[in-house]
Amino acid sequence: MECVRKEAASLLDLAIVGAGPAGLATAIAARRAGLRYRAFDKGGVVAALERVPLHIVFSSTSERLEIGGIPFITRGPRPTRDELLTYYRTVAWREGLDLALYTEVTSVERADPRPAGGFRLRLRGVLNGREDEVLARAVVVATGYFDHPNRLGVPGEDLPKASHYFTHGHPYFGLDVAVVGGQNSAAEAALELWRAGARVVLIHRGPDLSPKVKPWVLPDIRSRIEKGEIKALFSTRLLAIGPDRLWLRLDGEGGEEVELPNDFVFLLTGYRAEAPLLGGLGVGRDPVSGVPRHDPDTLETEVPGVYVAGVVAAGFDANAIFIENARFHGERIVSHLLRRLRREVRAGG
Repeated sequence: MECVRKEAASLLDLAIVGAGPAGLATAIAARRAGLRYRAFDKGGVVAALERVPLHIVFSSTSERLEIGGIPFITRGPRPTRDELLTYYRTVAWREGLDLALYTEVTSVERADPRPAGGFRLRLRGVLNGREDEVLARAVVVATGYFDHPNRLGVPGEDLPKASHYFTHGHPYFGLDVAVVGGQNSAAEAALELWRAGARVVLIHRGPDLSPKVKPWVLPDIRSRIEKGEIKALFSTRLLAIGPDRLWLRLDGEGGEEVELPNDFVFLLTGYRAEAPLLGGLGVGRDPVSGVPRHDPDTLETEVPGVYVAGVVAAGFDANAIFIENARFHGERIVSHLLRRLRREVRAGG
């Protein structure tokens, strides 16, 4: 089988925004249920995983990352980034999923004011700039969170030397590199940079590393810090980023301000699940948790026919939903949608 990209002429039963693991799982459920569906993504398939560091080993075991009941075989007990990318590519190919890749959904609006009237998705080709649109009876927003890093709001954050993403350490050999953050991604990046020959300083506003750092990573990073191989500045805030240095404040708000020589800085302070498409449709969210208003059983939002899948349903806490539990969202969404479509058929809608 091969992934098919169709023209956007006919009415879809289900439009899926996002081709990450949750979006793919939803597409599989829709295809197996015989629905007319299509999944759109402004990047490639599971594009967000390309931003994961090259040598990362995931905490989850392979069977917890499977979608569509398709076995995921790995060399070790936990998969690597490349194994995960290969797996999801293979699943999309085996299932013959209808994917419109490098196609951005710029807006979603009601196509008809009636509850069963459906939605109009406006599209833009990322590679050719061509605009198009498609109509769908229902929409799933499964856009993930990697596109929205938690910005620090400090001067110099947009300099080319500063990045919210880290993939591998080789380009930074022999350079002064700072890693800002105290979670697992920051610890792993600091270790990878040190192994690649960078002079690494880890900067964290908290008094110590997060206890959520992977259990096989924590002893390693602590050992490097104790030996002075990686410099750690805890209870320290980044004030500004300059072309060749950083400005820091030690020991909280009332502490000493210092300058630090610097060539590159990685701001690994986490990401948040923003979904402007939901806001445009009138889906509200809890002001404290950021969770979109939806039924946790069916994943349908307060706007009938609009669903959430994956980490978007978690609001501000991106760690509350991962592939392990999001992989089942598609089955619940499709089951609910099928019941609704059957009711509409019986009612002559």
